[in-house]
Amino acid sequence: MALNSCDICQATVDVGEKKAKTSIPEMFVLGILAGAFIGIGAVFYTITTTNTELGFGVTKLLGGGVFSLGLILVVIAGAELFTGNNLISVAAFTGRISAGEVAKNWFWVYLANFVGSILVVALIYGTGIWHFVGNEVGVHMVNIAAGKTALAPVEALTRGILCNFLVCLAVWMAAGANSISGKVMAIIFPITGFVAMGFEHSIANMYFIPMGIFLKGNAELQAIIGSSLPKLSWIGFLYNIGWVTFGNIIGGCLFVGVPYYVCHMVCPDPECTKCS
Repeated sequence: MALNSCDICQATVDVGEKKAKTSIPEMFVLGILAGAFIGIGAVFYTITTTNTELGFGVTKLLGGGVFSLGLILVVIAGAELFTGNNLISVAAFTGRISAGEVAKNWFWVYLANFVGSILVVALIYGTGIWHFVGNEVGVHMVNIAAGKTALAPVEALTRGILCNFLVCLAVWMAAGANSISGKVMAIIFPITGFVAMGFEHSIANMYFIPMGIFLKGNAELQAIIGSSLPKLSWIGFLYNIGWVTFGNIIGGCLFVGVPYYVCHMVCPDPECTKCS
């Protein structure tokens, strides 16, 4: 039987405490896997949305559906993803773990996610699949990255907030499911939604933007797209990641963690043991 929201909240606190106590080497390896999983989902999205004639909305819907692969792998196979780990803040609100333990987890997992993402960038560049459809896949990769680095601060921030609002709700609901199929179904719709609506995920952007930067200098692609993409650079990458990461933290902690903590863990009855 699936867990109700209060039970999910308690389970989230327990998982948050466990994650905070995880050793740095284990945390780092699982973080690399998560970055790679999200990167693979991003590749799947790019291939699927290249050169389609389905129209804007349907193409975005299809792309969001296949991108869900990344979080499905994280949740089902097991890995440490920074955006999902924003929910360990709930354990900190209860006092079960400290703010320092939250910061340690976020720092190492975020760094490891970047390593995993860059490994996927290197591998995908090596495969040459960006040559598919007469280099259209490569052009699409560059254009995706350029669009992200061109976002204004408010756009990047708000898209980051809404993205992790949905990502953390997907993780929250998956925690309440008692089967693999239930967890997959809990993940698909929120993730499809955030991708289709154009929201911004910091770890996905650790793949998307570096992939575009590497391909931007390719002579074959320059002949097609030109070389006038000044914002598509490592400075542009840091600019985007900074705003999006801040937004992701707000979306995960304040839009999901805080409301459920207040509703389920702050009980006005001192004799109530339901959520203790």
